[in-house]
Amino acid sequence: MKRFLVIASLLLFTSIQVDAKEVWINNLRSDFLNNSSVIYEINIRTFNAKDKDGNGIIDFDAGEESGNFINAIDRLNELQAEGVTAIHVLPITPVGKTKALGTAGSLYAAAGFDSLNPQLKNNKSGLSLEDQARKFIQAAHDRGIAVIVDVPACGSYDLFLQSPELFVKDEAGQPIIPADWTDVRLLDAGNENQVNQDVLRAYKKYVDLMMDLGVDGIRADVAHCKPAKFWKELIDYSRTKDKEFLWLAESSDSWKEPVTAKAVFTPYDKLLEAGFDGYYGSFFNLKNWKTAKELENQVKLNLSLEKEIGEPKSVIGSFTTHDELSPILEKGRDYSRMIMWLNATLPINSYFVDGFETGDRYIYFWANKKAPKTYTDDEYYFAHRGKIDIFNFSRKPGGSDLELKEEFIRANQCKLIVKSILKDGSFRFLKTSAPSVFAYASSNKLQTVVVIGNLNFRQTLHDVKISVPRLTSTTAVIPVVMNNVPLLGKGKITTDLAGGEIQVLILDKFSINK
Repeated sequence: MKRFLVIASLLLFTSIQVDAKEVWINNLRSDFLNNSSVIYEINIRTFNAKDKDGNGIIDFDAGEESGNFINAIDRLNELQAEGVTAIHVLPITPVGKTKALGTAGSLYAAAGFDSLNPQLKNNKSGLSLEDQARKFIQAAHDRGIAVIVDVPACGSYDLFLQSPELFVKDEAGQPIIPADWTDVRLLDAGNENQVNQDVLRAYKKYVDLMMDLGVDGIRADVAHCKPAKFWKELIDYSRTKDKEFLWLAESSDSWKEPVTAKAVFTPYDKLLEAGFDGYYGSFFNLKNWKTAKELENQVKLNLSLEKEIGEPKSVIGSFTTHDELSPILEKGRDYSRMIMWLNATLPINSYFVDGFETGDRYIYFWANKKAPKTYTDDEYYFAHRGKIDIFNFSRKPGGSDLELKEEFIRANQCKLIVKSILKDGSFRFLKTSAPSVFAYASSNKLQTVVVIGNLNFRQTLHDVKISVPRLTSTTAVIPVVMNNVPLLGKGKITTDLAGGEIQVLILDKFSINK
């Protein structure tokens, strides 16, 4: 059957490019709290790397160029055309080179918090490293793209040798290795009774540096390993400078344990109470969910946050992050399609990793092999299989699935439609006749967007029924994405769903609301 994939021209969303702004005004926090953001995660070190011989590794001696602030600008038009409204930049702090992982060092092994990673400097430019970063950020702003930058949760061994007062130590005075992250050491941010002012000052310097560069928000790595009091002081400090400065916590309602016995654990709700605007949620568990109820429970939890916390809060579509396997490896191409349309149609902020939209599997054939040259004390190319590389000077992310990329753009266009409907309308889940089939609707007085999906990726389901109050067989249907046109009847939709299929349709001049 022919698969429909259209955005109705009558809705006038044929282009989502944003006009350049003469003066950038940060409204990222407001956009995020309205679930309007389409966030794209990038690693500057690889974002626009020039791998001329195609072997996946950047050979500087052969004239190849790793990603840097200046050449990253060349890809911003691409992101703008795809509907990206914000980029999440993985850490740009200097990286540790002692007891390191990978030949360039992990982006999360911070060797300091008051300067930038010299690896990200373009040596052909006459600008200072800081001015190169400013130029990149301004270029993003000129295209209507906000910039969120990561702050690492831990420090490198190099930083411990330089500033041991910043770290948690064992009985022998040695720094603590959290979880199995052998290249970093646990920072001592204190506890709810007493914050470590040395670490707080280091993070305040980081905030000052980011704001001076023009950054619009911060994503806090492993936010739950620091006390809520620490974050409240830091977030309050930033808000005295910019009330629209976004704070996103890497935290989940699924996570219950500290990263090590000597670490603090602050649950997600306490982080939100401390001032974070949003968190990761648990959408990365979609790969394990078998029933629609699991997805429904997660969404309802997030929709209840404002009532529980007492102020607006939101969440990202954390279906795929740099800590998650490529969706293509996880459940195939249909899983990528489901992720992009869930991001577009749920009341969440869309979130994707560089290379997602073209189907990158993040397989590096040189992984775990000895390197002819290294810039750390690790002589081997270290990589997490199936995840974007954060340890080496490696290739630009990206696959070859151009059809998937086109659908990615259409999904981001569709988000604009759903957002406009939800602004004056409502969101609700719909009853279905199959446990693995989810369905939900966004509806205002004029239109209703219905989304139907099959979480069973192995089985085609026939004649699935979805309850839609007040629906009739004569209701006008605008197909957005589907393999077949569903049948409309009195109070229900009947459709077939292939394994892992997601369908999106617009019911025109129809409202599900009373």
